[in-house]
Amino acid sequence: MMELAMIAALAILTLGSVLSFKYRQLGFYGAIVALVIAFSAIAFSASHFLYYGIFILAIGIINLVSLKAIKSEIRGVDYGLVGLMTLATMYIFNTNDLAMVLAALVLVSVPTYILVMIREGGANVEVGLKYITFMVFATVLFLIGAIILAYTKSLPNAGLLYVLGYVMLVLGLSLEVGVAPLHEWVPDVFSSADPIPISIIASLAKIVPFIAALWILIYTANPLTASITMFTAVLAAISMFTGNIGALTSKEHARVLAYSTVANMGYVLACLVAIPLVVVIGDGLPGFVIKPEFIYLALAGGLLLLFANAMGKIGFFNAIKEEGAYSPLMYILAFSFIGVPPLMGFWGKLFILLPLVEVGYTWLVALVVINSAISIPYYIRLASELGIGWKANLTNLICVAVVVITLVTVAFLPVDWFLEGMKSLAQTIGVVI
Repeated sequence: MMELAMIAALAILTLGSVLSFKYRQLGFYGAIVALVIAFSAIAFSASHFLYYGIFILAIGIINLVSLKAIKSEIRGVDYGLVGLMTLATMYIFNTNDLAMVLAALVLVSVPTYILVMIREGGANVEVGLKYITFMVFATVLFLIGAIILAYTKSLPNAGLLYVLGYVMLVLGLSLEVGVAPLHEWVPDVFSSADPIPISIIASLAKIVPFIAALWILIYTANPLTASITMFTAVLAAISMFTGNIGALTSKEHARVLAYSTVANMGYVLACLVAIPLVVVIGDGLPGFVIKPEFIYLALAGGLLLLFANAMGKIGFFNAIKEEGAYSPLMYILAFSFIGVPPLMGFWGKLFILLPLVEVGYTWLVALVVINSAISIPYYIRLASELGIGWKANLTNLICVAVVVITLVTVAFLPVDWFLEGMKSLAQTIGVVI
């Protein structure tokens, strides 16, 4: 059912992209129909993916709508590219095949090579070349690391080969999403490219790399995992401080958001520190024995932080494009980034911190809390400078949509409804409880 729905969605997406060369709006409508078909298949055949699917569908549709704010030179194909990224993001949690997980990573990464160059009046080739160079290197590192880790699963004594694969995978992930100190491309690209394509890259393109890394690390976990995760924890800490200090000292709005992304990716990377330690591996020997619910908390925390990051980046970058958005909406998104309860960003951080305490990384917990406090001034400043009075325009419509999604955790606390879904997702990607 799922495979047939995805094939049908891809066919409609392709047809819409082809026809969009003559009628641009057909690309938009084709992408919407393709996403609805894929989501319907998820909701029908795998109900435990429902909440994850709803968030991804919402992010995809909002990004498609935001493209209407820019006059693209590629005649509607941009809609097809965003639709393809969204389909791959929906599909990655519905497969247990390593090859398909890596294929989803590539399908999300490659369309951004074109999207980053889109701007009104012609392609931004200089930014595109810089971005593509880093992304190709990141993808190669990630793929080689994943293959090495998969190979070590069949070896009785992986040893240094496992460590090499782990390090390459995490470095590839860090370069892909902008984790410090491998973040050098982020400030320049975010501040030089058009805000609309960057809002897509900063939101939708960040989800699959983390899910793919999580899937591979759980699939290949062995007794060495508990010791090597210190490498990931140190990277997460460096990224938090680098991002927040960079954002505090930056004046340009897009550059502040670039460093904000570096900090946020550090928070999410902390999720990878906890999860591989708590899986049951090999012949049943646990990598680390804790309560099963902490696995679901870490997974839920990572995803909620990614969703909160997506909502905030879409809202703020669209506000930059329009030179401002309705002030209360900007402040709500800023508070979610900071982690004010009970907004989505708060729950994401809380769900990551609890497993970190359980596995003994209390120093990393302290750094997350400290960095959340450091981020307060620049998020408030950003909201203040971008906040304006109400105008009935596309930007405010998009900001209303992302704020409504951010406020979901206010009306419905995610302790039950989201964690239950995460339990099923964890079991699907290989966590044995």
